[in-house]
Amino acid sequence: MANLKSSQKDIRRTIARTERNRAVKSRIKTLSKHATTALEGNAADAQAKVSAYASSLDKAAKTG
Repeated sequence: MANLKSSQKDIRRTIARTERNRAVKSRIKTLSKHATTALEGNAADAQAKVSAYASSLDKAAKTG
């Protein structure tokens, strides 16, 4: 365990970022699967699913 306050804060920030990144990656994978299956199956809402996937990718890239 870190002794310096700044190091302890760095650890807390790393944990928070890791949790956020894990959630974002999971969401992107899910939307990717939904978009792929919609395109393969010629679903009527394929355009909306692809748009949602692209939007989530852009948001994920924006936050780093």
